[in-house]
Amino acid sequence: MSRIDRKRWQWAPAGLLLAIYVGSGPACGETGDAEPARGADSRPSVTADDGEGSDQETGLRVDAQEGTVTREAEIRVGGSTVIVEIADDPDIRSRGLMNRDSLPEDHGMLFVYPEEQILSFWMRNTRIPLDIAFIDRNGFILEIQQMEPHDDVSHASKQPAMYALELRKGWFEDHGVEPGERVEF
Repeated sequence: MSRIDRKRWQWAPAGLLLAIYVGSGPACGETGDAEPARGADSRPSVTADDGEGSDQETGLRVDAQEGTVTREAEIRVGGSTVIVEIADDPDIRSRGLMNRDSLPEDHGMLFVYPEEQILSFWMRNTRIPLDIAFIDRNGFILEIQQMEPHDDVSHASKQPAMYALELRKGWFEDHGVEPGERVEF
């Protein structure tokens, strides 16, 4: 294992790394026609019968109305702590933040891919204006773009990225975060 790979393993949470076995797929209506590679689902099975909530012990977020279960994690972006839902599975990535009416302050979604590649997102069925940061394998922000609700325009990374972080529109500017800064997973 190279020195860079060892450092990557040191800053990435184990649950996040274990989930990187899946192939890339659509996210928030991500553009592209490739069928993602699929593997066994290692996410815990959870049954939710009412409401929405988070379990801090397991890191699971349950949305009974949408019928979804995602894992949550805290990350650091430009000195601020953000709670993100982990989108590391093709189905979760394809849903993204679609069909939601709001996003709590300092909350977002982290899209995780098995390898660096050009990533492309759109806002079909997404009601919340968002910023998206494309992040390389070492956690450095490559670029930040703003996306408008219900827009089918493709927002593609200019360089290969392994992660994409969606937060409410204006979050990065409000917190003084620019390309070149490191995200601590």
